[in-house]
Amino acid sequence: MEKQFLEMIAMHKATIHKVSRLYRDSPEDREDLFQEIVLQLWQSFPKFEGKSKQSTWIYRIALNTAMACYRKKRIILSFTERLPDKEDSNIDCENREREEQLFMILKKLNEADRALLALYFEDVDYREMAEITGLSENLIAVKMGRIRSRLKKILNPAK
Repeated sequence: MEKQFLEMIAMHKATIHKVSRLYRDSPEDREDLFQEIVLQLWQSFPKFEGKSKQSTWIYRIALNTAMACYRKKRIILSFTERLPDKEDSNIDCENREREEQLFMILKKLNEADRALLALYFEDVDYREMAEITGLSENLIAVKMGRIRSRLKKILNPAK
């Protein structure tokens, strides 16, 4: 079971890094959140029945953990083994700068909107977003429209 879990984490570590980056500013805090998410996944892993896609299950736990930790601002358990690896180092400077700007804009959104937009950027469809967040597909569509409007105002404040 441990080997299967570690393979799953290795396969989805980029997702966990993205969620950590959305909800934490410093690299140390991101690493702490990454580890907290992995801990929550490990504790829930025996209960995962495969009724949803593995990525959906991981997103649900990662986002819930990130938002819960964000609200509580409690001390996060810290332990290290082999994970986490550094974020993707293959991204060139121009893309890294654009990605950094994107994360700065995303941090201006509230935590629920941030989660929806992160899922949208991962090409998660509204049905799966509904499964992850517990919201209806219609509400997600409405929220995405509002998020787009808000982003337009952030990007073009004069209009």
